Amino acid sequence: MSASATLDLKNSLLASLMSDENFRPEEPKSLEETRLSPQLIESLICKLLLNIGSASGRQIAEKICLPFGILDSLFASLRTRQILQHTGSAALNDYVYALTDQGRTRAQSYMASCTYFGSAPVILEDYITSVEAQSIRNESPQRDQLEEAFAGLSVDDDLFDNLGPAVNSGAGLFLYGAPGNGKTTLAKRITACYGQHIWIPRTIIEDGQYVKLFDTVYHEVIEENQNSILKADSFDHRWVKIRRPTVIVGGELTMDSLEIRHDVINNIGEAALQMKSNCGCLLIDDFGRQRMEPTQLLNRWIVPLENRVDYQALANGKKIQVPFEQLIIFSTNLEPKDLTDDAFLRRIPYKIEVRDAELDEFRTLFRIFAKQFNCEYNAAAVDHLVEKHYQPVNRPMRRCQPRDLLSQVRNYCIYKGIPMEMKPEYFDRVVKSYFTVVSGTD
Repeated sequence: MSASATLDLKNSLLASLMSDENFRPEEPKSLEETRLSPQLIESLICKLLLNIGSASGRQIAEKICLPFGILDSLFASLRTRQILQHTGSAALNDYVYALTDQGRTRAQSYMASCTYFGSAPVILEDYITSVEAQSIRNESPQRDQLEEAFAGLSVDDDLFDNLGPAVNSGAGLFLYGAPGNGKTTLAKRITACYGQHIWIPRTIIEDGQYVKLFDTVYHEVIEENQNSILKADSFDHRWVKIRRPTVIVGGELTMDSLEIRHDVINNIGEAALQMKSNCGCLLIDDFGRQRMEPTQLLNRWIVPLENRVDYQALANGKKIQVPFEQLIIFSTNLEPKDLTDDAFLRRIPYKIEVRDAELDEFRTLFRIFAKQFNCEYNAAAVDHLVEKHYQPVNRPMRRCQPRDLLSQVRNYCIYKGIPMEMKPEYFDRVVKSYFTVVSGTD
């Protein structure tokens, strides 16, 4: 074995040992390894140049997220067929390319069929493989992972012991209870119990139909180290490394959001919410308040919850099977039994009530938020608040209230130009306006 081959093998093994990834998209070594047709890649190049005018070969490769080295033969073919022409030289034995008149006509024809250009897509089969490899069901988070994920929150042992098996199962769950007790906050933290990141394709293609998956609204990019000395650290740039997603939808959710949305003018699809949440969590917040009947939404998901696959329609009418691999969390102020029937509740195996805080936890929450507001904790002021404004009227102690009340105290102190402090008289002042605003929810 040559010295360079030995070094490559060592680097590859070292990278494997250092990585905790179950899936990593390898950089394609040839056009064949992309599993895309040369005509599709040609169309992306032509549409790109139609929009930007001219670019070097390396710039084109960067825009369509493919290695420059595997595009040489395609650039040569496009130039031979008089679709592209050289307009100048570029660094590193490269050229600047532009469309010929014939190429512009070809590009306009491609654009009339579909306006998508940018990152080359990933075939559906490769996407399905990636989801299976990175599914949360491959993870087995235990108490330590939960404690780390919920750091900075006040979670009692009983709630921990209920959440733990639910998170570990990767099955659906209901979080229910009175508003203001942190159901949404808990749901957001649950994703962190699983592996830290996953890889997703920017765009998927099936049967000639483009479906955009990567969405900056829901997907937080984790930048790869581009200066790594390990060759094995190279990756397929058609994919993006993101934090495991937590997709949150509330009252604005409609049935259309659960299907691939087609832009009929541009002939580009947008992935459904459950596809964007694959390998993470999908939180239906304030469940029961959507602009549809709860049973309508739940019936849409009976089969996917049972079989872990969903069926979506492409613009051309073709039905495709896609993974349904996320933890679905229904957060609601209502009793689950009041929202749906027993048949569906059996498919959501965990129903966890998030109760009001007890007095000791209420004090703990004030300690936690006092640190966040850079304020010294005053036990006497909290006791005054509880004895005067809670106990006489049997007001429930909600977990959001320490944060909200301290926020109002801070705003009052800023307005008066005085130091932020927890004083009984400050609580007396802010309580009246705070509980007047939320009257009817306590």
